[in-house]
Amino acid sequence: MSIAVIYGGTRTNGNSEELTKYTIQGLEVESIFLTDYTIQPIVDGRHATEGFHEVNDDYNAIIERILPHDIFIFSTPIYWYSMSGVMKNFIDRWSQTLRDINYPQFKEKMATKKAYVIAVGGDQPNIKGLPMIQQFQHIFDFMGITFEGYILGEGNKPGDIAEDKNALYAAEQIQKKLKEGLSN
Repeated sequence: MSIAVIYGGTRTNGNSEELTKYTIQGLEVESIFLTDYTIQPIVDGRHATEGFHEVNDDYNAIIERILPHDIFIFSTPIYWYSMSGVMKNFIDRWSQTLRDINYPQFKEKMATKKAYVIAVGGDQPNIKGLPMIQQFQHIFDFMGITFEGYILGEGNKPGDIAEDKNALYAAEQIQKKLKEGLSN
C-alpha cells in the first residue's frame, strides 16, 4: 500500500501540516502541497454542449500523482468551518475529471482508495469541524472512497497543535493503523 498526503494549508508548517507530519512519522508517503501548484476554480461545463474546456494549470499533474496511491490523507486547516479554498478547488475539479476522456475510469479508480482527513481549527473544532467531516464523508461516498477516519485538532497560532493531547493521541492511533496496513 502507498500513501499520498494532500496538504491544503496555506501557511508553511501550519498546525494541520504539523499534526499530519506527526501522524505520518516513519511512513513513506508522497507529499503534495496544493499551494505549490496552480489550480484554477472549476468552470462548470456539465450542461454545456461542448462540455468542460481544457484548463491550462497543474491540476491534472496532481491527479496523475495521486492515482497510483492506495491511501489518501487530506490535510487542511479549518477555514470558516470548512476545508481550505485550495483543497475545495482541487476537489471541485473532480467533476471535470469525471467527464474527461483522458481519465475514463476515474471514479472506478478512486473507488479503490481509502482516505483520512486531518484538520485543525481554532474555534471549537471538535464540534464546529464536524460539518466539514460530514462534507468529506459525502464526497467520499459519492466517489466510492472508503473513509477510514479523521482527526480534528485545536490550534490557532503556529505551534498550538502541540498542546492538543487528544489530537496527538488520535494521530498515534492512525499512524499505528497505517503501519499495520503497510506491513500486510
